[in-house]
Amino acid sequence: MTNILEVKNFSMTFGSTKVINNLSFEVKKGETFGFLGSNGSGKTTTIRALLGLYEPTGGELLIGGKPYSVDGGVRLGYLPEERGLYKKESVLDTMVYFGQLKGLSRQDAQQVSMDYLKRVELDGKAHLKLDKLSGGQQQKVQLGITIMDDPELLILDEPTKGFDPVNRRLLMDIIEEHQAKGATVIMVSHQMDEVERLCDRIILLKNGKSAAYGTVAEVKKKYHMKSLDDVFLHVYGSGEEAQNA
Repeated sequence: MTNILEVKNFSMTFGSTKVINNLSFEVKKGETFGFLGSNGSGKTTTIRALLGLYEPTGGELLIGGKPYSVDGGVRLGYLPEERGLYKKESVLDTMVYFGQLKGLSRQDAQQVSMDYLKRVELDGKAHLKLDKLSGGQQQKVQLGITIMDDPELLILDEPTKGFDPVNRRLLMDIIEEHQAKGATVIMVSHQMDEVERLCDRIILLKNGKSAAYGTVAEVKKKYHMKSLDDVFLHVYGSGEEAQNA
């Protein structure tokens, strides 16, 4: 299976602090890949380097065989953990604006936006300003923007954080639909049940290094554990480090 993403001997240093230490892994086209680790393990640094926001201290980070660029040939959707929307604009205007940036016509962007808002039960709020929505509702809008052009590669950073079980299930259904279309999905999540259900392979980072890498079954077998929760607690211990995950 062809690799859509490759990280080769990646290192990252800020000042005298080495955040990533000679990290290597691959993500295959069409798979769902879990990118796991506690806060401060190096996940966000790696994603930002992949997207060209950080210049690596060493190594290579490739998407579609070359360093990422907006016009590099791979349609990429990135859902950051922190929301980054224009809160004084309306929901629909914001979605249409980003849809047009992604290459959709205004008419198509409006149609796609309204179809999505209806799906997530926000169509009645289409003309409200974003700052009138709850945090979870804003997260739904941001996911809609992320997927509206059917990206080939989806990077989702804590997509269901703070959601109740009903909305969490709804968003997981939407993500699974894009998986079924052949999209490659990279999930950053602390919800190990989601990871076990959705992910083909995972990497677990600790202190900027790989503590585990392979299929979910291979990782559990390596550590002689019954669940990824158990693996996570084994790698990080049950103290403050695991609680901050």
